[in-house]
Amino acid sequence: MADSPKHELVRGRLNGSGPIAVIDIGSNSIRLVVYERHARTPTVLFNEKVLAGLGRGVGATGRLSDEATDQARRALVRFRRLCDQIGVADLHILATAATRDAANGEEFLTSVEAICRTPVRLLSGRDEARLAANGVVSGIWRPDGIVGDLGGGSLELVEIKHDEIGRGQTLPLGGIRLQEDADGKIAKAQKIAEQALGDVEWLPIGAGKPFYAVGGTWRSLARLHLHQDGYPLHVMHDYAIPAEEAIEFCQLVARRDPESLDMIEVVSRARRPLLPFGAAVMEKVLRRSKASKVVMSALGLREGLLFDLLPDDLRRQDPLVEAARELSQLRSRSPAYGEELVEWTDRLFPAVGIDETEYEVRLRAAGCLLSDIGWRAHPDYRGEQSLNIISNAGFVGIDHAGRAYLALSVFYRHQGLVEDALGPRIRELAHTRLKDRARILGGALRVASVLSASVAGILPQVPVSVDNGEVVLTLRGELVALEGERLNKRLTQFARLLGLKARVVVEA
Repeated sequence: MADSPKHELVRGRLNGSGPIAVIDIGSNSIRLVVYERHARTPTVLFNEKVLAGLGRGVGATGRLSDEATDQARRALVRFRRLCDQIGVADLHILATAATRDAANGEEFLTSVEAICRTPVRLLSGRDEARLAANGVVSGIWRPDGIVGDLGGGSLELVEIKHDEIGRGQTLPLGGIRLQEDADGKIAKAQKIAEQALGDVEWLPIGAGKPFYAVGGTWRSLARLHLHQDGYPLHVMHDYAIPAEEAIEFCQLVARRDPESLDMIEVVSRARRPLLPFGAAVMEKVLRRSKASKVVMSALGLREGLLFDLLPDDLRRQDPLVEAARELSQLRSRSPAYGEELVEWTDRLFPAVGIDETEYEVRLRAAGCLLSDIGWRAHPDYRGEQSLNIISNAGFVGIDHAGRAYLALSVFYRHQGLVEDALGPRIRELAHTRLKDRARILGGALRVASVLSASVAGILPQVPVSVDNGEVVLTLRGELVALEGERLNKRLTQFARLLGLKARVVVEA
C-alpha cells in the first residue's frame, strides 16, 4: 500500500495547521467532515455521511440495535482510513442523543474509540445546545433569537444574542424518536410536539425575532421550499423564510405523502420519511415562539466545536472578511492590492458623501478583497465568472442580499456599469440601497483598476476628494504618467453615479 502524503503543500490550498476533522455520531446519521485547517472560516475539504439510524428503536428498547451499530462501525472504519489518507492532524469525535440514551451506548463508544484510535466526547443535552448555538454564532452575523437543532433523537433549543448564549433545553422531539413515539402518525406527533414545547416556559422570548434552524431534516425542508419557490440561489446558509409562510409550508408537508410533493427529488430518499415529522416540529416551534422568520444555518454542532477551540483573537475576526481575504490570497493577482482597496475606499466613500452602516462597511471590505478573483478568465467572462463564484461561495456571516451586493459589485467592476449582460434574478435579492451601493463600489473598483493595473503600491499615494461638485483625483510626482483618457473616462462614470462631475489634477 502506497504511503499517503502528509500535509502536502499545494498552491490551491491554505495549509496552515493541516487538516482538522470532526466525526459526528448522531441518532440518524454519522458524518465525517474534514476541514482544510483550523481557522475562523473553516473550509470543508471532505464531507461524507452514512444514515445508520442509531437512534431507531432506542425509545422502545433502550438499546442500540446490532444492525445499526454494525453499519456504524463499518462507516467508521472507512472514515478513519480517509482521515489517514488525507493526513488529518487533529480528529474530534462527538456522540449525541442515541448513544447517550442507550443502555449499550458505552459499549458501542468503546468500540468506536478502538476503531478510530481517538477518544469520543459524549455530549450531554446541554453540551449539544451550547455547541449548536456556537455554530450559529460562528456563521451568522450578530444573531438574536432562538437556535433549534433538530437531530434524530432530540431537539435542542437555546437562546442566543450576538455571542452570548442564554437558556437552553433538550426535548425528545428528534425525527426518529418522534416518528416512533407517534407510531408513525403525524396528528399524534403534532400533539406530542405541542405538549413538549408548551413546557418550555421561556420560548416566547423569541417573539418577533429570527428562529435559527440547524439539522439535516430542517435543511431538507428548507431545500424543498427553496426549489419550489424557484429561488435564484441554491445556498442554504442564511436562507430565510417569513414565519407565516414557513408555517403554511410545514402544514402542507406534514399532511402530504412526501413522494407526492412537488420537487421532492431535491430531498434524498433516506431523508424523506422524516420530513413530515420535522415539519410538524418546526410548525409548533414557530407558533409557540412567535418568531418573525426561519433562518437556516448550515453551521451547527461541528462548527460550534471548532469555534469553541479557537483562541479569542481568532474568534473576534469577521468571518466574511476573513473568507474573502483567503479567496483573494488564492486567486488574486495581488492580494496586497485588495487590502489597499479596502483602505482606499475607506477614505473615498466618506469623501464623496456615501454613508454606510456597519454591515455595509463589512460588505464593501469583502467586495474589495474579491474584486480580482476572476482575472484568469477570458476578459469577456470575468464579470460573469466572478458573479457565479461569489454568489454561490461558502461564505458565512452574510445574508443573501449581501451576497447579491458582493456579486454585483465585482460583476460591475469587470463588465462595466451596464445591466444588459446581468440576469435579473440576482438583482432581486438585493434591496434598492444595496443595489445602488454595489454600482458605486463597482465604479470605484473600475477607477482603481486602471489607475494601478490591479497591483499594490499605487492607491495609497492617490488622494480623492470632492471640491465644488467635482470628484477630484490627484496625481503627484512620478504618478502623473498615469493620467490618460481611460482613467478620465472611468472617473467620470463613477462621478455620474453620485450626481457629480470629475477632474484629474496633475501635480508634477
